[in-house]
Amino acid sequence: MTDVVLCVPSCEGPIRKACDVTGVTPVVAATGRLNEISALEPTDGFAGAVINASAFPFTEAMNLCRQLRSRERASGPVILLLDHYQLDDLTFREDLFDDFVVGPFDVSELATRLRHRLRRSGNDTVAPRIDHGGLSMNLETYQATIAGRVMDLTYMEYELLRFLATNPNRVFTRETLLSRVWGYEYYGGARTVDVHIRRLRAKLGEEHAHLIQTVRSVGYRFGQVAWHPGVAQRNGASGTAAPASTSSAQRSGA
Repeated sequence: MTDVVLCVPSCEGPIRKACDVTGVTPVVAATGRLNEISALEPTDGFAGAVINASAFPFTEAMNLCRQLRSRERASGPVILLLDHYQLDDLTFREDLFDDFVVGPFDVSELATRLRHRLRRSGNDTVAPRIDHGGLSMNLETYQATIAGRVMDLTYMEYELLRFLATNPNRVFTRETLLSRVWGYEYYGGARTVDVHIRRLRAKLGEEHAHLIQTVRSVGYRFGQVAWHPGVAQRNGASGTAAPASTSSAQRSGA
């Protein structure tokens, strides 16, 4: 049985030829809606997906990639097709797809990337993980542990923590976190981010709450600093990062 690849919103020209060269069967979901995709899905699932972001609104393409990632049944590797002017919009969205091709699309390049990703997906038995400062996240099972303790996270808490942990030491505004984690279709206010950050810190525990740092008047960043008793409360309230070393005043005996 040949592998079935999901194509959104069409499968024409070089995309169709690349599928033929690769030896896969394309199935087209013109609307890109999940109910349409589920109705078209074979019993053993899709081997992969080709999302042509140059053929429909980019934000809709990203939301579809996010939805495919969060489905109970994996959709295989996602290859994104896009135009040159859309490259900058991929920043901090690298986790939503496995590979991308920039137009004009070459049949040979697309077929090679598709074949490589399908082969790699079939042979890869190691679950992707994030490990940082006592935090461990299994990106396949959606399980997170801190210092060996399983964290009881909601879906959006996990997504927010995953996004921050995959972009350590980068500062994100609340608006950016809303768009990257909740999606452009979400109309909640910045308060939503603050509430989820507070819950995450509580579930990380006092010793590890400092992994999520407040940057005053800007937003939040993920990164490890030295821990001292009470740092979690001070960091969350004032936005001041925990001290990583003894101050110069202390060293000089002031």
